[in-house]
Amino acid sequence: MKKHILCLGDSNTHGYCADPADCADSGIRFNEDERWTCLLQKALGPDFLVTEEGLSGRTTVFPDPLHETMDALTVLYSLLKSHEVIDLLIIMLGTNDTKERLGVNAACIGIGMERLVRKAQSVDCWGDHAPNILIVCPPPIHPEMNDPAMGAGCDVKARELPQYYKKTADLTGAHFIDAAPCEFNQIDHMHLTRKGHAQLAALLAQAVPGLLP
Repeated sequence: MKKHILCLGDSNTHGYCADPADCADSGIRFNEDERWTCLLQKALGPDFLVTEEGLSGRTTVFPDPLHETMDALTVLYSLLKSHEVIDLLIIMLGTNDTKERLGVNAACIGIGMERLVRKAQSVDCWGDHAPNILIVCPPPIHPEMNDPAMGAGCDVKARELPQYYKKTADLTGAHFIDAAPCEFNQIDHMHLTRKGHAQLAALLAQAVPGLLP
């Protein structure tokens, strides 16, 4: 059986494109030749299966009062069981947790990630090996971010996330990568560009083989 990698994330895993001029199909989603998940699949080769689970607006554990079931914790059990057996779970969440309306700071987002990881570790979806999780801290939101629905202070919280996610990884035995070097666009300042998707795929393609059981 192929080594199975499940990618759990938000719009940056779904492949949202904020700039139609930046994606080949001039749409709102990068295509299969552009998304980091698909590029990771191509880089790893036929002995691996990379599965996308990206939802725009998804948080770690915090319910969104404007939209239902946006927190990963609510759906995590059924999601993991539907994709078992899982050899590596990649979680890249946190950008949406910084929204002003959710009312949590970076430390609380880190605790939310810890709760999510521990829940994933408790689900019987890992076959004959131990739970294996990689936390990817998303690139920080630029101070020029101009989405009023995100609210004030989200960029500050996003810049503080790596230290708390690294602590969560240490506490839970998860792996950790900071995706800060990956490029965000200059339109909304919080979504990966086509280049950013390629950078993230390259970063993960180098790390992932050494993380698999």
